[in-house]
Amino acid sequence: MWPPSRCIPYARNARIIPDSLVGKVAASIKEFGFKQPIVVDGEGVIIAGHTRLMAAERLGLAEVPVLVADDLTPAQVKAYRLADNRTGQEATWDMELLGIELEDLAGLDIDLSLTGFDAQELLMPSDFSPVGEDEQPRLDQKKPVVCPECGHEFTV
Repeated sequence: MWPPSRCIPYARNARIIPDSLVGKVAASIKEFGFKQPIVVDGEGVIIAGHTRLMAAERLGLAEVPVLVADDLTPAQVKAYRLADNRTGQEATWDMELLGIELEDLAGLDIDLSLTGFDAQELLMPSDFSPVGEDEQPRLDQKKPVVCPECGHEFTV
């Protein structure tokens, strides 16, 4: 267990961490406890866990769990830092099973926002079947968005 100030954020962390994500992780830590340690190298520089550190700081935690991965080479540290973030991006949802899980949770005494889904996503039909134009969009439904700054169009 370390004080959060002892963890050194990696100066060239390529991940952009939105404030909304920090809030979701902070809510998760507050509800469930700190279940995943921050992974640092032998010098205390964060390899994995920048968002968890930011959430811990937001919560004012005096200590955070830390795993010191001093067995990794500098090249392995760099590769793991990227892999830890990148590999999670390839996962998708089984919409039928997700619907069942959310439906089960809706009947229990727990705040559904703790799942990380926002209010709009939680309003989806419970069967997650294809929806008409006047109904709520599905989680896996993409839409084009234009950046107001540069005009670039992308799909979210």
